[in-house]
Amino acid sequence: MHIPDGYLSPSTCAVLYGAAIAAWYACLKRLKRVLLTRVVPLISVFAAFAFVVMMFNLPLPGGTTGHAIGVTIAAIVLGPAGAVVSISLALALQALLFGDGGITTLGANCFNMAVIGSLVAYACYRALSAQALIDSRRRVIAAGIAGYLAANASALAAAIELGIQPALFHDAAGTPLYAPYPLKIAIPAIMLGHLTFAGIAEAVISAGLVAYLQAADPALLARTSGLREAAVASGLRAPASLRRLWATVAVLLILTPLGILATGKAWGEWAPSAFSRPEARAQIAATSNNVPPPAAPPTGMQRLATLWTSPFPAYAPAFVRSPALGYLLSAMFGAGVCLLIALLAQAGLRRSHSEQAS
Repeated sequence: MHIPDGYLSPSTCAVLYGAAIAAWYACLKRLKRVLLTRVVPLISVFAAFAFVVMMFNLPLPGGTTGHAIGVTIAAIVLGPAGAVVSISLALALQALLFGDGGITTLGANCFNMAVIGSLVAYACYRALSAQALIDSRRRVIAAGIAGYLAANASALAAAIELGIQPALFHDAAGTPLYAPYPLKIAIPAIMLGHLTFAGIAEAVISAGLVAYLQAADPALLARTSGLREAAVASGLRAPASLRRLWATVAVLLILTPLGILATGKAWGEWAPSAFSRPEARAQIAATSNNVPPPAAPPTGMQRLATLWTSPFPAYAPAFVRSPALGYLLSAMFGAGVCLLIALLAQAGLRRSHSEQAS
């Protein structure tokens, strides 16, 4: 679901960047109404959680891979504004540091997973759990359904963006310039795996964490519960909760090497070089309704694919020989950067507030 550079035209990227920027602006403006210095630590822990969760690749039908997003639990705890910011932070770090998703397509990936995912997750959760008590089993079920729908809504958006490229952007001979497969291939290829596996993974994670928070710290569920008295009483206090949440992230960090057990590329994330390798071409065709890819990489894709070279591509630092250890170190580094950004942002906000007070 991380669309790489070269798969979307510059104009498509510009439109989706515009949509993402509008969402970021609206979300940050909304977050200013609450105690931002207390929201930032929660945003950072959910950004780290999403960063790590998306490293657990799942085998999907046809030999491709997919992953959960972690957006649903972020939306349930933080609300859609906080979730958009936290998931966008995770996606930005993945693209900039590890080449997971493109720089030109970062707006598209944030719009799909952070914006659409957060809004769908929050709307479904609130609708299905309306007026249920914080410890109600209905909230667990609602979180699971919301997670399933959010993951599939995000995947569908990505499939549509990729699928419209051949119709809109091609040369005089009709050869696609960017993503090569039309909607009739892109949508089934992406949605099959998300409807059967990746969506279920997001549902299980979301439901499990809501059940955990109901027992460990129900205050984190109160603010978006729709129950006014509980929301007012809860505020955003969470010193003890953050320790529990960071402990959950730490456990996932230790398990991240499991994420490389699933082999194969996610559909629509092939490198341009794959189009010239017979084995890779056969795999692409097998996951694309047996329609072979173009004989050569699309020219627009080739031009944009090398626009940015990440320092640690594919979560594999060059100085680490063990793939499992490299993956673990990448996960730790990404989570650490999330925490560092939160600490710097919190310090800056406190300094700003103290200057205004004086």
